[in-house]
Amino acid sequence: MAKTIHSMIRVLDEARSVDFYNRAFGLEVADKLDFEKFALVYMSNSESAFEVELTINKDRTEPYDLGDGYGHLAVLVEDLDAEHARFEAEGLNPRKIVEFAPDGKLIGKFFFVADPDGYEIEVLQRGGRFK
Repeated sequence: MAKTIHSMIRVLDEARSVDFYNRAFGLEVADKLDFEKFALVYMSNSESAFEVELTINKDRTEPYDLGDGYGHLAVLVEDLDAEHARFEAEGLNPRKIVEFAPDGKLIGKFFFVADPDGYEIEVLQRGGRFK
């Protein structure tokens, strides 16, 4: 059986991205592998063994083109309204809270926020299929 361990994203500014993921999701640097042309920063917290791997290409000066495909990371929180207010207070620019309820049955309550490089992160209320 396979075990998911991390998701890699390419970032332009290491310090800016580390600060965002720390303030937004409480992720701390778990490890850093520094090579001549690139560095890998692994971030995690006590909620999960899953890590976000930030890849920094040292010669990169232009933002990455994220393309026209829609993809995102997702995180769960206990109190979505409180987290949304905290994100606003931190100046992280969360989008509005959405309740996804086709046919009147609530499937998920969430908001999205973009990291400094434009990657989308979905912040979901814990409950239902999202445990």
